[in-house]
Amino acid sequence: MATVDLTRENFEQTVNGNPIVVVDFWAPWCGPCRGFAPVFEKASEAHPDVVFGKINSDEQQELAAAFNIRSIPTLMVFREKVILFQQAGALPGQALDQVLTQAKALDMAKVHQEIAQQQQAAQ
Repeated sequence: MATVDLTRENFEQTVNGNPIVVVDFWAPWCGPCRGFAPVFEKASEAHPDVVFGKINSDEQQELAAAFNIRSIPTLMVFREKVILFQQAGALPGQALDQVLTQAKALDMAKVHQEIAQQQQAAQ
């Protein structure tokens, strides 16, 4: 599956409507972003069960601000609406594959339970 462009209009629907979404915050002027683009594209072909989305942080400043993006590229992995991974900087292809393998292997019932417990403790 090719990557999809994410915007304020389709971001929530994409994250809520798919089991796993990998998001790349980038900008056209960013050298490391351009270097990471083929790695991201290749991973999207290797993992057809995952949605790969790109957010142009220049055009989607509201989204970038909502996630407190301070440097690009920044990579995020969402699974069942939960951010499982967030890292600034480009990843080598092998590291990206590892992150995806780990995200797919997580017991999400446990993750949701831990989040609920943390929210209860915070109240």
